[in-house]
Amino acid sequence: MGIFALGDPHLSFNEKGEVYKPMGIFGENWLNHDRKIKENWEALVLPKDIVLVPGDLSWALKLEEAKYDLEFLGKLPGKKIIVKGNHDLWWQGIGKVRKLLPEGMEAIQNDNILLANKIAICGTRGWTCPGEKSFTADDYKIYERELGRLRRSLASINDDVKDIIVMLHYPPTNGKHEKSGFIELLLEYKVQTCVYAHLHSDSIKGALPDEKWGIKFYLVSADAVGFTPKKIVDL
Repeated sequence: MGIFALGDPHLSFNEKGEVYKPMGIFGENWLNHDRKIKENWEALVLPKDIVLVPGDLSWALKLEEAKYDLEFLGKLPGKKIIVKGNHDLWWQGIGKVRKLLPEGMEAIQNDNILLANKIAICGTRGWTCPGEKSFTADDYKIYERELGRLRRSLASINDDVKDIIVMLHYPPTNGKHEKSGFIELLLEYKVQTCVYAHLHSDSIKGALPDEKWGIKFYLVSADAVGFTPKKIVDL
């Protein structure tokens, strides 16, 4: 049994199973990316495994339109745990989202999911961190809100756990990898593993080092991991 992660699937299926937003416009590596994800996922992940999906699941704009993308992921092996990404505009309240999720898929928002082996999965979307050139007062408001959501997620752990994995969509630092409020929370709650996505193409080069501040970091955006779920923990 293992815990895998793959973010940014960026799916766009309609009711006929057709793709309405081909991702090949973002580079040849994205051609037929949904097929690559399916084939690689099925080759690696077993039904008993866990797969973390840190955001940007669907290009849908409405909740009901995301159904087909969620069903695609739901049919793949393993239990899926998701958080919202910046492009998940269909995400319209956690209650409504959870009603739409297929069997074997769970969403985190202000809470955690405790696995049987005492590993708690926490997370939130995250946001751009202070220190970026483009950071604005509006960004700061969203950043503060996301810090609050992550704190509530971490604080919701009531049981003794042997490990905490935090899943974010955005990287938890700015591009200079300076300590942020997200990092402070990870250190406060003694988080040892952080999974994130969002970075694509040339920005992948700006990924955090594999380990910093005693925390292991995993960039798992789909193109960064070759459209293949990356094993994070071997249980």
